[in-house]
Amino acid sequence: MNICIYGAGAIGTVLGAFLTKAGIDVDLVTRNQSHILSLKKNGAKIIGTVNFEVPVRALLPSEMKDKYDWIFLMTKQQDNDKVIDYLKTYMNEDCYICTFQNGLPEIKIAEKIGSERTFGAAVAWGATLHGNGVSELTSEKDSLTFSIGTLGKNNKEKLIELKNILEKMGSAEIEENFIGARWAKLLVNSAFSGMSTVLGCTFGETMRKESRKYVQRIIQECIDVAKKAKIKIAPIQGKDIVKLFDYNNPLKELFGYMILPLAIKKHKNLRASMLQDIKNNKKTEIDYINGVICEYGKKYNVDTPYNSMVVSIVHKIENGELTPSFENLKFFKEIK
Repeated sequence: MNICIYGAGAIGTVLGAFLTKAGIDVDLVTRNQSHILSLKKNGAKIIGTVNFEVPVRALLPSEMKDKYDWIFLMTKQQDNDKVIDYLKTYMNEDCYICTFQNGLPEIKIAEKIGSERTFGAAVAWGATLHGNGVSELTSEKDSLTFSIGTLGKNNKEKLIELKNILEKMGSAEIEENFIGARWAKLLVNSAFSGMSTVLGCTFGETMRKESRKYVQRIIQECIDVAKKAKIKIAPIQGKDIVKLFDYNNPLKELFGYMILPLAIKKHKNLRASMLQDIKNNKKTEIDYINGVICEYGKKYNVDTPYNSMVVSIVHKIENGELTPSFENLKFFKEIK
């Protein structure tokens, strides 16, 4: 089996290292030339909650020659149209694409290659790219899980195949309610990646008293929109996040507020990849994360002022009008 990780940044490098270490043929592909040069010369170095080094096959997109059985897509979602068209050249007749991207990318990918060839994986762990072939796994080892699914109806065998591949690294659960699993990850990303970018901090640091209540509001909006859209949010690592954080009275709101730091404890050192994008003067995926909640909110007549504020602030940061800082909390205080 020949696998391509296309867009092998922080998460892709970690996954590629684990798979290579397990004896699976995998190419790590990215446009980041310095990263590729280091991977070729020194292999992948994984630090953080695990520590190991392994030689890997690393390529620039221009160096791709083979056709693949699986392509794991990890580029920014805003480039999907061009990327999928490019990757078609490297798909064999029985090739499948599994997107590890944030948001709900599977629907538009399926329009390009068909639902039967479109799979998705929601990743419950995080990583930070340090460059020069080094990626830090920032989540605890017992949180290395994947929720996988497909838009196709006759893909049971391929789902099992994908599960077996990913379980070379951690546990992979096949989700019958895959959109619900996607929405659960979207909720987490909206709350923690969004606010991490706004504030310029780690996920754990968003739990300061002055910012935690706004994270809680973002989560509530995600739950409210999902209810109206008749999406049943799936549990995350066995925890029913709707039951834990959906509040309709002050006591339940206080309970959710108090347990939020515990919920993110295993990922407290993670920083949003969007912060790295901003550092590198790149556009972020904010429209595909918090922006999706806002889009669904408009469609189903649910107000989403806190998610909308995150989108607005991040766009201003992208444009150089603001910087990631806790000073940006002042904008949330203006929401009525």
